[in-house]
Amino acid sequence: QVQLVESGGGLVQAGGSLRLSCAASGRTFGDYAMGWFRQAPGKEREFVAAISRNSINRYYAEFGKGRFTISRDNAKSTVYLQMNRLKPEDTAVYYCAAGPQQSTVRRDYAYWGQGTQVTVSS
Repeated sequence: QVQLVESGGGLVQAGGSLRLSCAASGRTFGDYAMGWFRQAPGKEREFVAAISRNSINRYYAEFGKGRFTISRDNAKSTVYLQMNRLKPEDTAVYYCAAGPQQSTVRRDYAYWGQGTQVTVSS
């Protein structure tokens, strides 16, 4: 079992930045690829970014390219999502997830955090 706890969400004005963190406990963090997803009210949960176990491979949803950066610190068992130039349409609950390999597909992740709210005001 892997337990994931997100933090760092909040209210920010459009154009601002936030850094989300996801702390893992339980099994060896470095054994898992990590992903970020988000879910806006009334919408499906969607892929945001993913990173491989050794940080070599990183993937981003089109809307996040050039604005979002995913990173991880295996020594701290933490994955991060740096979000810059935020837009009101980025408003959502953001979830981190752990799985055997990096993927853009929700069902490929076995473990999920409880989510952190990000609200971007215009």
